[in-house]
Amino acid sequence: MSEFFQEFKRVMFENNRFDFILDGLKNTFLITLGSLILGIALGVIVAIIRSTYDKNKLHLQKNGGISYYLFSFFNAICQLYLTVIRGTPVVVQLMIFYFIIFASTDNGVLVATFAFGINSGAYVAEIFRSGIMAVDNGQFEAGRSLGLNYIQTMIYIVVPQMFKVVLPTLCNEFIVLLKETSVAGYVGVIDLTKAGNTIAGRTFSYFIPLISVAVIYLVVVIILTKLVGMLERRLRNSDH
Repeated sequence: MSEFFQEFKRVMFENNRFDFILDGLKNTFLITLGSLILGIALGVIVAIIRSTYDKNKLHLQKNGGISYYLFSFFNAICQLYLTVIRGTPVVVQLMIFYFIIFASTDNGVLVATFAFGINSGAYVAEIFRSGIMAVDNGQFEAGRSLGLNYIQTMIYIVVPQMFKVVLPTLCNEFIVLLKETSVAGYVGVIDLTKAGNTIAGRTFSYFIPLISVAVIYLVVVIILTKLVGMLERRLRNSDH
């Protein structure tokens, strides 16, 4: 056992190699948080457009006019976005963003944040859309009876209720996103996985660095899972 700890100390701490792990963990959290914020913003917009179109399609068709064609156009754009993003691997999307779309920049963290945010937005949009569709239509009617227009009803009445419904699922999406960022090393970003691989390449010892990275991911995910469980119990208790 003492030999293992000596080897662990040599591999992870000599020449300040553990700094790679700290920098990688920091970048992993930065990418994950930034991506989640972007994904939520995109998800809300796409979900509102799609749910509005689904709920009011017949009414819009009956009235005709430019509003029907505008909603049809934006709904088609949203469907195309969802199809493309959910139908292609996130690694390929990341490489397209880094090597093609943002080829002029060397800020890998920013590009990775943008790429993962675009990817996450497609999944968050469907989570939000299901949450909006789950809100009873009587809530829409109540908002309109109070003199609110459709957008105001969505912002002040429907969306807050939707967030309460989908919050546990959204937290689980955050956990999934955290693990997905492990492929950011494909574009040279020193995330947690890339840090472990870098240490392994410099010491020619793969067991200790990669197992250490796996344990860090596991601990972080366990903590987040516990927090999500506490949140779900709190929401259930508030319903009672």
